[in-house]
Amino acid sequence: MKKAIITVVGKDSVGILAKTCTYLASEKINILDISQTVVQDYFNMMMIADYSKSKTPFVEIASCLTKLGSNMGMEIRCQKSEIFEKMHRV
Repeated sequence: MKKAIITVVGKDSVGILAKTCTYLASEKINILDISQTVVQDYFNMMMIADYSKSKTPFVEIASCLTKLGSNMGMEIRCQKSEIFEKMHRV
């Protein structure tokens, strides 16, 4: 399984979750876990996703998510979970 950590942060608006999940589904990326909250009109979401069935290279997925976020006025970051796992081993 190839896991990614996806974070979405910015001013709350309609359709953030729908647009993000629509892109992920189109790339055959499965959401394994999701958490979201809105604090004083600011939206914050974190997802753990499995991109092992996607035929798109990870770098391109991350770039497309960044562009999607920019189009929505949000910041979307996508990082391989390996980064977090290796940081905690040290």
